[in-house]
Amino acid sequence: MTLTRYMTHATIGLTGAALLTLAVSAQARELSVSTVLSEAFPWGQAAEKWAELVEERSDGELTLRVYPNSQLVSGDQTREFSAMRSGLIDAAVGSTINWSPQVPELNLFSLPFFIPDEAAVDAVTGGEAGEMVFEAIESRGVIPLAWGENGFRQISNSRGPIAEPDDLDGLKIRVVGSPLFQDTFNALGADPTQMSWTDAQPALTTGAVDGQENPLSVFDVARIDQVDQQHLTLWNYMNDPLIFAVNQQVWQTLSEEQQTLLRETALEAGEWETAMTREQESERLAAIQERGVTVTELTDEQYQTFVDATQSVYEKWAPRIGESLVEAAQTAIDGR
Repeated sequence: MTLTRYMTHATIGLTGAALLTLAVSAQARELSVSTVLSEAFPWGQAAEKWAELVEERSDGELTLRVYPNSQLVSGDQTREFSAMRSGLIDAAVGSTINWSPQVPELNLFSLPFFIPDEAAVDAVTGGEAGEMVFEAIESRGVIPLAWGENGFRQISNSRGPIAEPDDLDGLKIRVVGSPLFQDTFNALGADPTQMSWTDAQPALTTGAVDGQENPLSVFDVARIDQVDQQHLTLWNYMNDPLIFAVNQQVWQTLSEEQQTLLRETALEAGEWETAMTREQESERLAAIQERGVTVTELTDEQYQTFVDATQSVYEKWAPRIGESLVEAAQTAIDGR
């Protein structure tokens, strides 16, 4: 074999090896996705659906690996956004509540008794206010792709029915790590106790706290009625949208086709999960009642007493969230 032919064969061999390496590398691109809840809950199912759709349509070039139960942040869900922004997590399907310490604009959805129904949620997330929220997230190093739904949060406790603010007087209520929640329950006369969801169920079991607030899906799947939560009030005091998002630096390393794929599949997974969550709401409520839980539904007059009791919280937090954002959301709600 001549030197020229040897070099040609060597070049071909090296080129083939390089192409094989690139192909393997492309197939092996895996992004970590954090969620707070497992696939037993709609929240976890949203992330799994996203991963499933990406796997189906990426021809193996891109995969999503879901890490539920906040395991990538040692169980502390309030650290999820910071971990994603710093690159410790590639992507997440996260809660507006859990990300609000780093993105104050997300407190919009936690303003007590501000967003009254599902039509209002859709008007806010699908309009100018939703775009402003996504801009706020992106300005902090994370690319938001789509909305999902954790649902309206209801309150339960072990003491008795809650139908007016006085019924909350002195009750120890487990809340997430957000100052807005502390202010809301303080205004209602309760004793808010901050803890992660990992710690919440043991605390309810031992009676260290009297009650908690969560969407019906969480109450149902986690069987919160089994930890002495026999009184549930439907008060829709706030909504907790989910957001599909990716670390900005990771996003920039993806091809345009991969970015389009991630965005389109996130949108599809979000729409699927939102519809499923809403469709299951009445079934979950019926199942909860069948297990002997006393359910209180507020009249319009009773609802208004809670609105009035938390007005000071709204006035304190609206400027922190951003007056223009709150006004855009209010306009969307009024026009729904």
